[in-house]
Amino acid sequence: MAVDLARELVPDGLWKIAAPLIPPFRPRQQGGGTAPVADRKVFTAVVYVLTSGCAWRYLPPTFGTSPATAHRRFTTWTKAGLWRRLHRAVLDELGARGELDWTSAIIDAASVRAKRGSLTGPNPVDRGKNGSKLHVLSEAQGIPLAVAVSGANVHDSQAFKPLLLGLPAIRSRRGPRRRRPVKVRADKAYFSAEHLAWLRSRRLIPRIARPGIESGERLGRHRWKIERSIAWLFGYRRLAVRYERKGSHFLAFLGLAAALTCYKKLAKLTT
Repeated sequence: MAVDLARELVPDGLWKIAAPLIPPFRPRQQGGGTAPVADRKVFTAVVYVLTSGCAWRYLPPTFGTSPATAHRRFTTWTKAGLWRRLHRAVLDELGARGELDWTSAIIDAASVRAKRGSLTGPNPVDRGKNGSKLHVLSEAQGIPLAVAVSGANVHDSQAFKPLLLGLPAIRSRRGPRRRRPVKVRADKAYFSAEHLAWLRSRRLIPRIARPGIESGERLGRHRWKIERSIAWLFGYRRLAVRYERKGSHFLAFLGLAAALTCYKKLAKLTT
């Protein structure tokens, strides 16, 4: 049963993409310490924590790694930027198959409660309780391309430029890598003359609802796709409520969730 669960959490196709990206294990120079654990076991344990939402200390022993080892390796991999590179690698596979729709990019955000830590703030729509905000940019069909985390008191529009600038250069079926959509769609929270001018200066067509002029219904036929993307991410229970003290760790889980969401799309193409 443990083997079946491990294969379900980390299929061979996903591991084939992730394995080359994982930093090699480096033993302590002074020697001693615990015996090294296979990278796949640790990676599977991290995916289990993300998926189930369990605390590190409750990690089942069936994964073949201790909670301390799994958490320590997660921290090391986070510092090495593994989750961002994994997300990009999966996007490259989708792009090479022509499965990314660059006709538009859609931006939205959602808040979660946070117990403590950096990148948190009082949530104005949750009676001032501490929280974090997830910012997501997807392609036209809702595949997440870039993610970010901020305090819940940070206005959605503050992540507008960073998300677009953070778009990775992704492989295409033909020609060079691509990182520029045709249009950018967003709701009224992102509207400003500065944003419109900035998009046009970068030859991007703005499709942002204007407050008091256009209703959010016009964006509705597109917005449900980004809302579905955020729902996919919240399906990973570790993101439903933030317990990480370090904002970088919560962002790491969000990046891994985005990579897994993209991989599920890739897996459907190969079955």
